[in-house]
Amino acid sequence: MADNEIKDYAGGWITERKNTDVPTFLKFAYIVITLGCVSYCVLFMNGVLNDTERGRLVEQLNQATYGSNTFMYLVAALGLMAGLAVIVFAFKKLHED
Repeated sequence: MADNEIKDYAGGWITERKNTDVPTFLKFAYIVITLGCVSYCVLFMNGVLNDTERGRLVEQLNQATYGSNTFMYLVAALGLMAGLAVIVFAFKKLHED
């Protein structure tokens, strides 16, 4: 009966069986999502410049606003660190308190 014991978090909003691990699919989904988000931030930090309809408008906006590539790399790095924290948490060995 101990294996079927249910524990809850956040005042009952989240429930799970004790001694369960993160599903393998979800572990690898965290990796794909993290890499997708970080690469999106880096690849499109200045907008889509080679678009046939809006490319020139994006270039003009970039010239007028002086976008900061350093800031966008910082945002991407913070996203990568947050994603790595989730990935490490998902892959670490299960232990019950």
